[in-house]
Amino acid sequence: METQTYNYKVVRQFAVMTVVWGVVGMLVGVIVAAQLYLPQLNLSEIGPWFHFGRLRPLHTNAIIFAFGGCGLIATSYYVVQRTCNVRLYGGWLPAFTFWGWQLVIVLAAITLPLGYTQGKEYAELAWPIDILIALVWVAYAIVFFGTIAKRKIKHIYVANWFYGAFILAVALLHIVNSLAVPAGLFSMTSYPIYGGAIDAMVQWWYGHNAVGFFLTAGFLGMMYYFVPKQAGRPVYSYRLSVVHFWALIFTYMWAGPHHLHYTALPDWTQSLGMVLSLILFVPSWGGMINGIMTLSGAWDKLRTDPILKFLVVSLSFYGMSTFEGPMMSIKTVNALSHYTDWTVGHVHAGALGWVGFVTMGSIYYLIPRLFGRKEMYSTKLIEAHFWIGTVGIVLYIASMWIAGVMQGLMWGALNDNGTLANPDFVTTVRESMRFFLIRLVGGLLYLSGMLLMAYNVYRTATAGKPVDAEIPALTHSQQH
Repeated sequence: METQTYNYKVVRQFAVMTVVWGVVGMLVGVIVAAQLYLPQLNLSEIGPWFHFGRLRPLHTNAIIFAFGGCGLIATSYYVVQRTCNVRLYGGWLPAFTFWGWQLVIVLAAITLPLGYTQGKEYAELAWPIDILIALVWVAYAIVFFGTIAKRKIKHIYVANWFYGAFILAVALLHIVNSLAVPAGLFSMTSYPIYGGAIDAMVQWWYGHNAVGFFLTAGFLGMMYYFVPKQAGRPVYSYRLSVVHFWALIFTYMWAGPHHLHYTALPDWTQSLGMVLSLILFVPSWGGMINGIMTLSGAWDKLRTDPILKFLVVSLSFYGMSTFEGPMMSIKTVNALSHYTDWTVGHVHAGALGWVGFVTMGSIYYLIPRLFGRKEMYSTKLIEAHFWIGTVGIVLYIASMWIAGVMQGLMWGALNDNGTLANPDFVTTVRESMRFFLIRLVGGLLYLSGMLLMAYNVYRTATAGKPVDAEIPALTHSQQH
């Protein structure tokens, strides 16, 4: 009887590129942070290609879709095979998703510095690249759901519910928000089919759900598999995980209008977005508590297991960010925070702390198994990466919180006669510069940790060799 193996090749490819694109995306982030502190680094005299306005969307796309996307696809392909006890469905389709996704990333790295953009947050890419994204995403969905359809285990593990919701929701979000009329067959320019406030509404329905499904639901799938695995403990409450799933995916879809407080959007729509954002706090913390309580009986492992530190601390940042987000959606709080660096701090608490750390912990778990090693090349390097990264996050988000509150207070300050106390915007910028420097230091530390990870992964991969694990035979009771 022929031995069946899991398809680890595509998992290995995506896992390695997660690290590669992580370094690239974080490097661009450090560059744009440096440009805000030292504007001469925009290099305007040699052309616009390295200007902040061109590199900033390159940074966000590289982190979300290159680093985050590769991490999500790598882990989802690994988890769905292991929990369904079958090889990935689709023959050549998994390879197509890898090479197609890398092509999307490379095209983004070329077109964004050249100035080709739709001007939509997290959806800047030109229309031909949008079509390629849709094709790759459909292939990804076929592979993932095809694997579930042919599973040998009747039960669908909760991580796959989160991955599945992320795949379906992102397809819907991307296609609806990217509908546009090209300026010409050979033109990279296009015009959205929506106008005015409707366009803003659709964009932030997409924009916040890019956070809600790409940067939350998908990574919760990661959390629900790798935290129990690394801790050697079952999920604290499986029932809570299912309640968490349904409550989260229903509520997140409607929270986008909180990005448009005090704009031309109808007031009732803003208020509805605020209310649903506040409700979102409950399922978010339910999931965070479920993840942390999974360590019940295994807390001692935190002293010696740096991978578990990444995973557990990521949950702490998830809890913090999902408390802060609903609070910032309250109109009176938003009056202070809107358009300030407080928002930047909030986003990066989630991006660096939650998304970054849970991805790093999961990749550290995967790499030895994908290359036939018992463990990573150096546990001490993982430990160093954890502490350097944590200090970097704290410096980054604390500096942006303080800068943001200061900016909001300065913009709203009034003289006795009712005129603005700080009418000159540059005054606020000048006062923010010290915090821009601290953010730059925090970003450099975070990037340094990522470079340690890249070295550790390289040494682990070169010391081992690519492997594909055998699919174990199941008893009748295991299948049902």
